[in-house]
Amino acid sequence: MAVPKRKTSKSKTASRKAQNMKKPIARASSCSQCGAPAMPHRACPSCGYYNGRQVLTVVTED
Repeated sequence: MAVPKRKTSKSKTASRKAQNMKKPIARASSCSQCGAPAMPHRACPSCGYYNGRQVLTVVTED
């Protein structure tokens, strides 16, 4: 198995992560129930629906 020759420096790691922070979230999808942006394969945080059924109880601040 290949082994890295040198440890990745803190500067190199920080530079790479800084570029990742600039990328837009293209993987976010919209909820089929309410249309709010939601991460794929997760329950919608705004309505609590996943795969067409209610899986979470969402409490709204009124």
